[in-house]
Amino acid sequence: MAAELGASRLLAPYFSSSQIVWTIIIGTIMIALALGAVFGGKWADKDPNPDKLYFRIMIAAVWIALIPLVGKYVILAISGLLIVSVSTNFLIVAAFVSCMVIFVPPLFLLGTVTAGLNKFATDSLEDNASVVGRLSACNTIGSILGTFLPTFVTIPAVGTFVTFLIFSGVLLAIPLVYFISIRARRVACVVSTVVFVATSCVSPLSGFAFWETNLAYEGESIYNYLQVKNLSDRTILSTNVLFGVQSVTMKDEGLTGMYYDTALAAPALADNADSALILGMGTGTYARQLRQYYPDMEITGVEIDEKITELAGEYFDEPADVPVSTYDGRAWLAASDETYDVIMVDAYQDITIPFQMSSVEFFEMVKEHLNPGGVMVVNMNMISDGEGSINEALTDTIASVFGERNMLTADVPNTTNRELFAKTIGEDKSTKGASDIKRDAKAIPLRSTTYMRTHSDELKWEMDEVAARFEEVDEPDADSTILTDDQAPVEVLGMRAIDQLIEEEAGPYREILREEGITGLIDALS
Repeated sequence: MAAELGASRLLAPYFSSSQIVWTIIIGTIMIALALGAVFGGKWADKDPNPDKLYFRIMIAAVWIALIPLVGKYVILAISGLLIVSVSTNFLIVAAFVSCMVIFVPPLFLLGTVTAGLNKFATDSLEDNASVVGRLSACNTIGSILGTFLPTFVTIPAVGTFVTFLIFSGVLLAIPLVYFISIRARRVACVVSTVVFVATSCVSPLSGFAFWETNLAYEGESIYNYLQVKNLSDRTILSTNVLFGVQSVTMKDEGLTGMYYDTALAAPALADNADSALILGMGTGTYARQLRQYYPDMEITGVEIDEKITELAGEYFDEPADVPVSTYDGRAWLAASDETYDVIMVDAYQDITIPFQMSSVEFFEMVKEHLNPGGVMVVNMNMISDGEGSINEALTDTIASVFGERNMLTADVPNTTNRELFAKTIGEDKSTKGASDIKRDAKAIPLRSTTYMRTHSDELKWEMDEVAARFEEVDEPDADSTILTDDQAPVEVLGMRAIDQLIEEEAGPYREILREEGITGLIDALS
């Protein structure tokens, strides 16, 4: 179990921590354990020698100890090979192959242990069931410790790499004690000890993003891998080593050039701009933007990851007067009766959308917390259009709550982001459902409202650019995918979107590989 939880943290910075990745981890490890049980039983019947059993444990322990040192290189090597050869389901295939190469061998060896112990511990058929029961109980107790200790103690305290070393060290101690006590396999004991000590000294010195040279911080929380990168003009937070920016702060005041700028249309589209709620506060990028241009606005933030909030104060100049609750966004809404003029929904875990914050039930809760004439803005992190896409499903789901006439979208230039705006009906409207969001979204009204409320020429002209990018939303039809708490396959839909993005980026290199071979590809990459 400790290896399984460590596997999720090792793979997450590269492949995300979605349910799909978890399924791959659990499935491959269960396969390894099942095969180990079968072969362990056969080997024990054929040659009931405990020396061989303890030697297999030693090999597994040393293998697990090497994972934090070489695992990340294996993942990147596999990803590099597959990205130019796999055109669909890249993340799924890459995660599966990585898991098979890194984790199946040691877990297979550990899977042989129970069957072997049963052979050695059984004296007669009369107490065989009792022996199996005690071994199963010990197995279960070990699984309990291997589940709770990494999640609540070792990973938050010392990180994934050291967690692997702690549990591999405990595992290694068992065969070492056995072989030393019988004075056997002394060379193997010395070699395994040297390897363990060496990897213990070297592994913690290199991080997940070992190639980066300008990281101000790299670490882990109970929820995320966290990386703070210090660039010349900005500081950014990422929860994935390969792509994605979750938060940013500019060294100089002004617009970010990212989706937060487009999202600033929300307070201009709302009837009032006196209060805002940010679900998915991150390090407070949107709060800083609102505080700069709407200094009198009351802002409240909700962020599930307390470590991100700590980093916000240390590296990102999060406004000190903005209260931030450490809570799941949906649970916070359920416990609050406050209403707001603007609600920003930006709750991504690495590159995936939490399913409970993508459903009809969730957006109904958001709507209930909006004032009349209030605006919800949703950051849809991956531009993925067409039938069956994640954005189509999200848009149709929100339209079923707010009505398509009350919604607009705007793609963010030079990014993979799309912002969706949905407005509630104002108290003074007599149109019985017809929204004025489309009227207010036109360049002149949006520019005028923005300047009236912010007195910022910079933001006023930025809103001109946003107004030119607004698109109307189509009415959901009978075949539309409406996400609900009962059925919200956001991981599958999200993976399709990621595949599309990877295809666009890797497509030219695949073409070079097909036409010019590996030599041409190396030349193109060099």
